[in-house]
Amino acid sequence: MVIWVLMKTTVEIPDSLFQEVRAFAESRGVSFRQLVEEGLRTVVREGQRARKPFRLRDGSYAGKGLQRDLSWNDIREAIYTGRGE
Repeated sequence: MVIWVLMKTTVEIPDSLFQEVRAFAESRGVSFRQLVEEGLRTVVREGQRARKPFRLRDGSYAGKGLQRDLSWNDIREAIYTGRGE
């Protein structure tokens, strides 16, 4: 035996949004309630989809890093040598 329980609740939304949703529902030939219910189901369904988390690719390379004993000033000077002169 299946028993369905319907729950009533109050949701506060801005008047402008209410008018927009009501007009949209009427243009589709559905009730405001049906449209809200469909929207909530869509949001829940989308939220349940497993999303692959963002993973930054490994941009490193095999090497030994800096080979000479240089300061940042030396490195900056080497980078800009011959530019803007």
